[in-house]
Order: sequence, then C-alpha cells, then structure tokens
Amino acid sequence: MSVLLPTSRSRSREQRATANNPAMTDHAVVIAGGGPTGLMLAAELALADVDVAVVERRADQELVGTRAGGLHARSIEILDQRGVADRFLREGQITQLAGFAWTRLDISDLPTRHAYGLALRQSHIERILADWVSELAVPIYRNREVTGFAQDETGIDVTLSGGEALRANYLVGCDGGRSLVRKDAGIDFAGSDPTLSNLMAEVEMRDEPAWGLRHDALGFHGLSKTESGRVLVVVTEATLDRTGAPGPRDLSDALVAVYGTDFGLHNPAWISRFTDAARQAVSYRKGRVLLAGDAAHIHHSVGGQGLNTGLQDAVNLGWKLAQMVKGLSPDSLLDTYHAERHPVGARTLRNTMAQIALLRRSEDGLKAAREVVSELLAMDAPRQRFGAMMSGLDVHYDLGQGHALLGRRMPDLDLTVDGLPLRLFTLLHGARGLLLDFGEAGGLDIAPWADRVDRIEAECEGPWQLPAIGQFAAPGAVLVRPDGHVAWVGDESQHGFADAITRWFGPAAD
Repeated sequence: MSVLLPTSRSRSREQRATANNPAMTDHAVVIAGGGPTGLMLAAELALADVDVAVVERRADQELVGTRAGGLHARSIEILDQRGVADRFLREGQITQLAGFAWTRLDISDLPTRHAYGLALRQSHIERILADWVSELAVPIYRNREVTGFAQDETGIDVTLSGGEALRANYLVGCDGGRSLVRKDAGIDFAGSDPTLSNLMAEVEMRDEPAWGLRHDALGFHGLSKTESGRVLVVVTEATLDRTGAPGPRDLSDALVAVYGTDFGLHNPAWISRFTDAARQAVSYRKGRVLLAGDAAHIHHSVGGQGLNTGLQDAVNLGWKLAQMVKGLSPDSLLDTYHAERHPVGARTLRNTMAQIALLRRSEDGLKAAREVVSELLAMDAPRQRFGAMMSGLDVHYDLGQGHALLGRRMPDLDLTVDGLPLRLFTLLHGARGLLLDFGEAGGLDIAPWADRVDRIEAECEGPWQLPAIGQFAAPGAVLVRPDGHVAWVGDESQHGFADAITRWFGPAAD
C-alpha cells in the first residue's frame, strides 16, 4: 500500500535531526485519529492558526458501515458558529432526531435557531469535515497509526507505524474506544462490562423481512430499508460468548433466534458488533496527552450521542489548547477541559445506561416502566428538559456563582451592529473570544486582549430565552468564549470582568 504523506502548510516547519530519527518533523499539536472528533479538533486549531497534524490509519475518508446516524441540535449550532453548518444541512434530512428509550422528543419549541436534528450518516459527516480541514490546509499522515510516545519537559515525541517520528507540544488521542494513546498514557478506563451484544449490518434479503422494531426476551431488534434499498439489521444476540469480528453465520444465527428465519440474507455490505459497555477515562489529561471522543468515553449507541459528544469535546478543547501553544494562558487552563467535559461524558453514560435498562428485555415490568416514561415525556416540561439534554442544548459548565447565563451556551441572537442586522453566531466564525457590549457596561476596555478577543457594540431586543432556565432580562454585556459558552455576564459595575477575561484568555498583553 502506498504511503500518503501530508502536504506541508504554508508556515515553516522545523526538521529536527536526532540520532535515531534523522528527520523528525515538528508540529504544535498531533492528533491521533481522523474521525469526526479528530477532524473537528484539527479545524478548531487551524482556525486559531496553530500548526496541527492528524495521523489517520485509513488511506482516505471512506468508512465501512453505518455507525452514527445524525447530528443533534447543539452540534449543528457549533458548526453554525464556525460558518459551515449549511454544508451539512444541504446533505442531510432535517428531522426530530432526539429521543429517550425509543420515545421521540419533539424539540421544535426549544429556543434555538436549530430546533431539530439532522439525519446524516457518519460517512457523510466525516467527508464534509475532511473537506473543511483540507481547505484549512491541515496535513494528514494517512496509512499511519501512532504506535508510541514519550513526554519530556519541553514536548512529546510521537512514533508512527511507518517508522516516522513527530515532535509536538501536545498529543491528543481521538483514536476510539480502544485508544492506544489512552492505554500508553496509563489512563484508567473505568466503567461497566457489557450486558448485551448487538449486531448491525447492511444486507440483501431474498424474502420479505419483518419490517419495524421488536422486543422479546432476548432484547430489542429492528429491520429497516436503507437508502440503497438494502436491509439495515439491528439484532440482539442471544449470548455474549461471541466476540471479535462477526460474520454472516453470526448474523444468520441471531436472526433465526429472533424471527425463526434469516430471510435468506446474502451479500452483506458490512457487519459490525457493539455492546452496552459503558466506560470513561478517569482523566481526560495526563501531562501533554489529552483524550477526546470515544477515546475518553464509550457507551451504547441508543440516543445517538457518541459522535455529538465527541464534536463538542473538540470545540471545548481546541481554543484552550491553542492558547497554551501560543503561550497566552497558564497550564491551568487545560485542566478546565477535564473539569468541564468529564461531567458531560458521565451524564451521557448515565442516561444511556438508563435507556438500555428500559429497553433491555420485553418483560412485563420493563414494558410498564417504558409506558410510564413515555407518558411522562409526553408532558411539555419533561419533554423539553429531556429534549434539551439529549440534543446537547442544556450543557452547563460550572463557572461559579453568578448570572443564570454563566457557563451556558450563548443563544444565536438577532443583533443590530452599526445599524445593520447580524446574527451572533457569525461573530464566532473565527473561533475567537467575543465581548458583546449592549451599551450598559461603562465602556469596557479590552485593548490588552485585542489579539484574542473581539469587542462588539450591539443592540438586541430582550428578553432572552434558554432551555432549562427560560426567559431572563438581557444583560448589559457578556463575554463569550470561542466555544460559544458564556464566561462573564455584566452590568454597569463591571464586577468580575478583569478576573474573567484573565482566567479564560490569559494575562493582558504588554
């Protein structure tokens, strides 16, 4: 197989000669894994003008199997914050994607410009992200995997499967649930072993299948038609004994156990096995090594939260890592990545395990519990609360006491700037900090931070509204982080502003 080496970016790159590696290439950040999380992180760092490279085992972005099936509302928002949401919306199908234990959650009345999900297969999501990353001139080392690394006081040496070596300030493991980066860093992956095993496949069937969803003593199953006309199979296996790569015989046996026939299955495009194992890295950081996406947390696919949580990990981490690379912020800024994202991952594992507990088998007690939960989620308040949770709209980082908006996502307000209408998210396209001054904050001075924060004088009609907290009066000013979360809320007193801007954007420039 040919080796596809990356094209260097326009910025100069130092070649370090060592005894063992005559040409060691330097990058500020190396990302192990070019899936959705790794690509999103690469884009975030490139927007911040950080020299980042991706190491990806595949020769191209082709993906075998269906994997994730869509984007939730908050993921669409973060893509909108970067000005690329339309690329995804053009190719996907807008739908009410959120659900809990197979109970659909209509979020169309939640306060967001994207009160819906987007049905779009991971193969398409990855391709669009890869095209964007290519436009940003991020080099990708293809047909390569990270095989080891060694940290020291000034950086980290990363070895690749082809024998090359890279030198970086930081290494980020976005290399999936079996992450070599996590294992070699010695980070524990705590959690629970599987209680069920599912097979998923795309096949042809000679006989008409039993379309739809089914519950029985084994678990949950479903047969549906794909875009290509093939049959998408999801079936719970009768035993956990079978492991490894599944084959047609495994799938046939599982179908026969449930339906009494395999419907004459043949010509499988792919077959995959996944379980309800729920594990989370005890730390998302160890020195110069960080974890994101499935490398940091795995769980069952019910609810479709895995890919979305990974994208949001990347957006939380990217700007913090960029400021560290540039020497703008102290090391403690990177610790906030774990502090903020680990609880989000833990909550995702928790709600996924709760859903599996409800769906696990078709027993009278579980059926009654599902019916009660479904009735509860038909009520507006529970539906809105769970819809905001499952779609990622209610994420709240604990930034201390203060205004209800502090630590929450900033809504995409309709602003008036210099007499012209402007959406707030357009001000976040460059992945920079943003101080919005609504004329009541007494002329905040951000000149010492102008290289990393934009100040905009704007007008906006209130009140504002957010999921989980409802309506509230528009504040006099807000400091918004590059990830779209609010770092400070102020009025005419300017109380706490200097501390907040220093905490999140580093000391004032000389």
